[in-house]
Order: sequence, then C-alpha cells, then structure tokens
Amino acid sequence: MSNTAAPQGELPGATVAQPEAPPGKYDADVDKLFSPMGPLAAAVRGFSPRQSQTEMAKAIAQAIASQQTLIAEAGTGTGKTFAYLVPALLWGGKTIISTGTKNLQDQLFLRDIPTVRAALKAPVAVALLKGRSNYLCHYHLERTQNNGRMTSREDVGHLREIARFKAMTKTGDKAELARVPENATIWNLVTSTRENCVGAECQYYQDCFVMKARREAQQADVVVVNHHLFFADVALKDTGVAELLPSANTIIFDEAHQLPDTATLFFGQTVSTSQILELCRDVLAEGLAHARGGADWAKTVTVVEKAARDLRLAFPQDSVKLSLAQIAPSSDFFPALKHLRDELDGMIGTLEQQAERAETIEQCRVRAVELAAALANWKEGADEAVLWVEAFTSSVQLHKTPLSIAPIFNSQREGVPRSWIFTSATLAVKNDFKHFTEQLGLTGERAQTWPSPFDYGNQGILYVPTGLPEPNAFGYTDAVVDCALPVIEAAGGRTFFLCTTIRAVKQVAERLRAEFHARDLAFPLFVQGERGRTELLDSFRAAGNGVLIGSQSFWEGVDVRGEALSLVIIDKLPFAPPDDPVLAARIEVMEKQGMNGFMHHQLPEAIINLKQGAGRLIRDEGDRGVLMICDPRIISKPYGRRIWQSLPPFKRTREQQDVIAFFKPSEE
Repeated sequence: MSNTAAPQGELPGATVAQPEAPPGKYDADVDKLFSPMGPLAAAVRGFSPRQSQTEMAKAIAQAIASQQTLIAEAGTGTGKTFAYLVPALLWGGKTIISTGTKNLQDQLFLRDIPTVRAALKAPVAVALLKGRSNYLCHYHLERTQNNGRMTSREDVGHLREIARFKAMTKTGDKAELARVPENATIWNLVTSTRENCVGAECQYYQDCFVMKARREAQQADVVVVNHHLFFADVALKDTGVAELLPSANTIIFDEAHQLPDTATLFFGQTVSTSQILELCRDVLAEGLAHARGGADWAKTVTVVEKAARDLRLAFPQDSVKLSLAQIAPSSDFFPALKHLRDELDGMIGTLEQQAERAETIEQCRVRAVELAAALANWKEGADEAVLWVEAFTSSVQLHKTPLSIAPIFNSQREGVPRSWIFTSATLAVKNDFKHFTEQLGLTGERAQTWPSPFDYGNQGILYVPTGLPEPNAFGYTDAVVDCALPVIEAAGGRTFFLCTTIRAVKQVAERLRAEFHARDLAFPLFVQGERGRTELLDSFRAAGNGVLIGSQSFWEGVDVRGEALSLVIIDKLPFAPPDDPVLAARIEVMEKQGMNGFMHHQLPEAIINLKQGAGRLIRDEGDRGVLMICDPRIISKPYGRRIWQSLPPFKRTREQQDVIAFFKPSEE
C-alpha cells in the first residue's frame, strides 16, 4: 500500500512528495477537462482548477482503466465529487455510486451529476435507487384507506396528501412530498417491507414504484445508491443492488469513512419486538379480512403482543445496552424470551391452518417462521460474533454483530474484476490509512491523500483553552460553557457547539439560554431535537448570528459556508462510549492478539470523528474561523500530539485574547 506518510516534524496537511507515477491512460484528457479553458470551467459557475482535484481525478481514471482499488482521501475543498464524477461518467462503464446518506444521494442525483453530465456532454443515463421504504406502495395505501386505522387527525391529513401525490408522481419517492415529513408515522402504513410485499402476486405489480426504480437502475449507466441500501442488499438481497452488481464495472463509495459502521450493522443480525408487534398488527388485519371465522384472531395476537412487551419489561431501565455475558443468569430476560418463542410458535400453528385462505396470510406465516428462527438462532455462532441486547422505551432488540467485517466484505469484492474507489475527507490518521483498510480488509491496496487547497494557517486558529478540568470531572460541561461564552460573544454568535452526548446538548442549551438572557445577547439558539436537522440548518444559515447545539448528526455531512459559521466548539474528544458491547468485544480480541485496543482502535476512531467535526469550520477559500477543542487531554496526554497533528494545520493558541483579537477585524 503506498500512502503519503508525513516526514518527521512536518505539519500534517503539507504536500508530501509522491514518487513519479507513470502517466495514466487518461492523464492528458483529465488535464484538458479540468483546465481553465476546459468544459468544466466553461459550464460550471465559479469553477477554478485545483491541482489536488486534477491529480485525484487522474488517479481515479487510472484505477478505472486498470480495474483496481483506490483509497482516496481528499482534504476539504478539493472538490472530490467532480474528481470522481468526471472519470466515472466518461470511462467508468456501468457505475454504482454509493453515498453516506439519502440527502447526499439526492444532491448527487439532482444537482452534481446533471451539472457534470451537461458540461461534458456525456450521453449517460442516470438512475436513483433507494430502499423500498422510500417508495409509496399502491397496495398498502389502498389497504390503509380501506381499514381506516388512523391514530390521529394529523395521520388523516397526511393520508389525503399521499393519495393526491400518488396520482401525480412518476417515482413514488416520498422525498418529493415535502408536505408530509419523511419520519411521519403514516409512511409505515403506505410503504412495503421485504416481509410484507406481495411481490408478483400483487394486482399493482406493473405500476409498482419499487419495481419501476429497479428497472430504471438496470438500464442506467450510472446508479446512485446509499451505503445502507448497498449493504442491506448484500445481507438481504432485497434492494435491487444484487441485480446491478454483476454488470457493474466501477463501484464508488463517497463518505467511505462510514462504511465500517454501516457494514457492521448489516452483516450482523437483529431481531426486535417491534418486528413482532408489526407482524401481530398484520396478522390481525389479514385474519379478519380473509378468514374471520377461522380463528380467534384477537386472542391469537394478544398473547404474542403481551409476551413481546414482557420481554421489554425484563429491563427496568429506560435504555440499556448489555452483552449476553452481562445479563445475570437469574434475570427475567431468559424465561421471557422462551415464553415469547412459545407464544410465537402458537401463532404460527394458527397461521398454518389458515394460510391457504389468502396469499397475505401465507406471507404472515412466512414472516412469523423467520422471526421465530431468528429468536431461536440468536445464541448460535458466538465465537465470530458479539451477542448483545439493546432496550429502548418500548422495544428490545437482540443483536448478533460480527467481530470483523473484513472477511465478509472481501468475499463481496471477489469474482468479476472491477474498480473499487473509496473516498472521503477523513480516512487516514496522520496520513496513515491502516485503521480504515484493516477494518474492511483492504490491506495492500493503493491509498493516497490529496491536501486541501485552503490556507489553514491564515484562515483559522486551533484554540485549546487552559484551566479546564478533566472531562469526567463533576461540573465539566458547566466549565466548558463558562469558557466558551466570551468566545461566542466575540464571534458574534455564528457558532456550532458540538457535543459528544445528547445529555450534554441539553445541558449546554439550558445554560446558554439562561446566559444569553442574563447578558442580553440576541443570538438565536438552535438545538438538536427541537426541530428537524434540515430545518435547523436552514434557520441557522438564515439567522447569520445563530448558535447551533448538536451531537453526532451535526459532526459530518453539514456544509455552512461564509460568515454564518465562524466558530466550532467541541466539548470532548469523541471516544466511543466504553459500555458499547461490540467495542468491548473487539478490544478484547485485539488485546489477546497482543495489540493495544486503545491505540489501535479507539484512538484512530476518535481522530477520524474529530476530523469530521473540525471539517465543519472552513468550507471555502474565503472562510475564517476558530476551532475550539475544550478537552485538555489533547495537550496533557501522550496521545494528544497524534490527535492535533491529524487536524488541519491551523495556527495554534491556548490564549483567549488571541481568539478574541482574531474575531475583531471581521467586526470593524
């Protein structure tokens, strides 16, 4: 694996000399396309050539031409989207592009790809493919309209909007219907799941939006998916990606730093009481609709529902994560789990007797058998997996998570030769890709960093305040707020306050509300959880002097350019919670192999997370700002140097007056 290891003593982010690579097949073409006189400069407003972008595009074109794997880290501002889109649209053949989120997927499909395709005059057909829960289902919409099982007036209004939408939409994609929020409960009743889809037996099969999206994806040259969809398909074979993979020449993962977590989620197995309660709801509806006299359907499902709820009541806490080994043998959990399996078997017996009465009852029987098998097999295969339980307010999930996803992911990459591109702004720790490559089994593949074009030394300051207690000290969050207030005031608001826990978000919000009121500071406050993420961001941008307080979902994938964001405060280094059962099991395995779990896993993971948070600050050549990291461990601990050397090469200070002086010119 060739990577760009920084020489001793050199600032991270500085350009490191690369050995001269032989010119690639498409190098001259790439130079022309990205030149000041090229098609991108002529067609894209504000486009200007960037050496990092051009060189990255050449490396991707070369990987495509030679059907190789490339791990490409591109600093913020490189323009990595164009760097992979240009070679993909011109030379990638059948290409699958997978992004981190549905929002980024929509942005690529609706904005970035049309822009590049028009500039290059590339005659490629592009399709968008999402998971089936994103598409309106004709059958379930009709069933819901007929059953009338609405729980609120809001649901009734939403259902009317959705019925109108069905008559007008070509795609059935719920993202197009802005008047009904994507997380509205009504969507669960008018979309299908893998389990409750009627398939080819459905009277609406020819008009099905899911099938239409999959047919378009089959015929397209470029298909845009997201990581959840890609890996759900590998695990479940139910997303349409399985049909695309055999013919794909190029696979591109954008925001690739998210892949290990997403793959872990889908290569594991989960069974939840929510699935069982949803099955009970459908059994009751289908039983009453097609076999009313065949069984006492209400009684059949009630005993299973009670058993599912009793399993949740085995844990008195509001929320809990426990490995199997941490659950006491005397716990109510084990008898409650056996009782649920017994009651589910009883329901399966009833469904078997009535299955021939209707296809939908047979489907319910198949789902019940699959859930019963998942419950029965949960404790098997414990050598390669972590068995753990997660309890929420009204449900409990049983998880089986693989200790390593590398062998499973590698088996997916075997077979037909094709190019695999992994790109993100945060894949390496101080120019070392080992943490990322080992998790996905990519050891030995080509990896390279292209530095950001931003002048971090003049555009920003890294400020680590003095005098703060250790993060586990009582009153730490209050001390952080006390330290942050003068800096927020000097910045004129315009702040992201990023916390590592939801509890800290609430505490910081409470304190800042009181302090802003007491000090007569008119900075609008935007708090995660009080409104949707997109709405919060739009309001923050519009305000121009706001303070947004958020946790993990605001650390990445958020782009606020210009003066609206000039200060990013991070309360603590983002180490994963030590009570995470999967993390604990992985560290135990590493330590048995003679490795240091903290240095090999927890620290690199925290650094990549911190780089994402820090990346919110400088988004453009004209941006200026301060990154304030409050955690004293970045200075006091031996590993602290490794952390700040992985961050952009800002000027560094520990003096508050330096920061206040930095903000003064922008106010004059």
